[in-house]
Formats: sequence, C-alpha cells, structure tokens
Amino acid sequence: MSLLTACTTMVPRERLPYPLTDESFGDPVKVVTIPLPVIATSPNEGAILGGLTAFLLHNDRDEVNTLIAPQVNFNENFGTTFSLYGAFFPLPSRNWEFNLSKSTNVNEDYEVKFRDKTLLDGKLETTAFLYKFSDGSARFYGFQSDSRQENETNYADKEYGITAGVGYDIARNFQILFGERFRRVSIKEGAVEKVPSIHDLFTEGQVPGITGFTTHAQKLSLIFNTLDSRDMPTRGLFAKATFETSSELLGSDVDYNHYEVELKGYLPLNEARYISVARFAYNQTLGNKVPFLERSILGGETTLRGYGRNRFIDSSYLLCNLEERIRLFRWSVFDVTTDWEVAPFIDLGAVMESLDQARKSSFEFNPGIGFRAVVRPNIVGRVDIGVGSEGPAVFVGLGYPF
Repeated sequence: MSLLTACTTMVPRERLPYPLTDESFGDPVKVVTIPLPVIATSPNEGAILGGLTAFLLHNDRDEVNTLIAPQVNFNENFGTTFSLYGAFFPLPSRNWEFNLSKSTNVNEDYEVKFRDKTLLDGKLETTAFLYKFSDGSARFYGFQSDSRQENETNYADKEYGITAGVGYDIARNFQILFGERFRRVSIKEGAVEKVPSIHDLFTEGQVPGITGFTTHAQKLSLIFNTLDSRDMPTRGLFAKATFETSSELLGSDVDYNHYEVELKGYLPLNEARYISVARFAYNQTLGNKVPFLERSILGGETTLRGYGRNRFIDSSYLLCNLEERIRLFRWSVFDVTTDWEVAPFIDLGAVMESLDQARKSSFEFNPGIGFRAVVRPNIVGRVDIGVGSEGPAVFVGLGYPF
C-alpha cells in the first residue's frame, strides 16, 4: 500500500454526530482523509484490486478514536465488492466495530463486534460478535496433514451466528471467562469455477458437515495476562486454557468437545524498537462425526501464513509462531504519527488425529515477512507475505496476527 494524496480538515463537531464523535472530541474535530490503493492476493481469493478512503477522526488528545473506511474492490471470482468498515474507541476499555460488505457474486459480510470493561470497577469484561456472511472462495482438501493439493475443492461457506463472553478478574493478572456460541452453517456452490465443487469429490459420510450444520457451544477459559496493552502489546505474557462443549441437548447437531491451550510472550529491546514475539498453541477436538469446520484448523492470516484459510483440518493441531517486530522509523504523515514496522516471521504447525501421532514430516514450515503501519493506541494496518510448499500467500488486513 502507498499513500496517494491526503488532507487534514477541521470539521465542526455538530456535523459529526454520535457515534462518530462523543464528549472526548474537541470542537472542531480534526479529520485526516487518506485514500489508498488496495492490492492483495491470497491462495483462496486470488488477486483483489481496488481502493479505499480512510477517515481518521482525532479526539482532543490527538488520538484516533474513530476510523471510517469505505472501499470498492474487484475480483474475477466475486465481481465488484462494496464495503464500509468502522471502528470506534470511545474509551481505552470500550470499543466496537462494524463491517458491511456486498459483492455482485456470492460474497457478503455483515459484522458487529463490541467489547466493554468498565463495569465493577473494570473487573467485568463483556464481549459480543454478531455476524452473517457468505464466502464463495472457501476450500477443502481433505483431512490430515498430507491432504493433497490435487484434491482441492471449492464451496460457499454461508453462516450466521453470535459469539458472546463474560470475563471476571478473579485476581491480579487472572481472569475467568464464560462464553456462549451459536453458529448456523450452510455449504453451497462456490464462486471459483476453475476448482471442483466440494460435493463433486466428497460425501457427507466422508466429510461430516458438508450439507450444513448447527453448533450451540458453551466455553470456559482461564486466562493469565501481564500484557501492557490489549491490542498493541510490547511486553508481557498471555496464557489461556479453554474447554468448550457442544451438546445436542442444547441445539447442536452433534456432541463434541474442544480443548485449547495458548501461550504468547512479548520481549522488548532498545525501548521497544525491537519486539520479539512468540506464540505456542495446541488444539484438540474430540467427538464422533464432528463437522469439518468445527475441527482443529490451520491456514490463513493468523496461523500458517504460507497457505489460504482452512488449508489443513484434522482432530488436533500444534502451532508455533515466531516474529520479530522492528520499528524502522516513526513518521508523522498528514498529522498522523505512524510507526512503520517490518516483521520477519516463521510459522510452524501441523494437524494430526491426536497428539501422540505428531510426526516431524507433518509440520509445515512457513517463513515470511510482514510490513505494518501502526497508529497508536488503536490501529494497525498490515501486509504479511508467507511462503509455503504450494507457493506464496499475501494477506492484507487490520490488527496484529497475534
């Protein structure tokens, strides 16, 4: 991505009603407008070309509290896509965002996320995520780590659901989290005509869930957290152990359980100009006829960045991500102070039926490099380029991968 032209304007606050602004904004409001080209490619979606305009609204402390970004893209599979993204940070302990997107062929995405940690003197945290989407680029290759590229199939993943959580700080650095998740999935014909349909190569008996499924699951997590920031940590540790159960008695199609352990660490050097980051995770799914999209999955912009989303699926996975975040320079562009980072990384992971069946030959080694523009305290724009055995993958998005 590169800047084209931009401008800074002062807009009377009365012209920017809530939720665009609130009492934390001055009057007039500084609005920075930045148009950007969109050039991206990934193994599932293919090439995407287009443009967006980012509107950054600054509060009276000159921090970006509101981001609005309309966007128009073109892709040979989905046609033209119109979208509108918004992120709001009224308080350090409260934020919400939305995304509205519609393509001329198959794809659509409607999401709202909310987080609040202001209740009970900041000890109670509530989160909610409502969504409805259709992804016509979804892929399935088969189960296990040796699933072959020649078995690649396409489908449209159509979903709607809600995920909600309530966390309570039981002691310093410790939180207990209760979660509820409802997910309704339909598997339809995809948008990628050059790839066979999932229903042409696989049956429901071979791949549970390819005719659709419903999940209603409950989660319990114990979290240890010493990070100095939720969204942009520079130091500290984060550990989470999770148990989640899905029961037919509560509306799921099948009974099964998820177990997950995750550990992340951040080590700064030279006043956080260099930040060494490591993540280790283990995930296991136990049950009979578990839907394929409810199993342990690797691939995509947050796990194995050398592959497309959901490339590897089985009953368990092991994952290790190592990344060195290096601040090249801090630059004020159009009255927005931005840290420009480069981040060489290594992703290493494998799926397997169970942990005792992990083999050295099963692991995928994905080296790569990331480029990030960081507007503190809230916004990260990133481009990650990973290389797997099937070629390179490029992901463009917001937020750190982990």
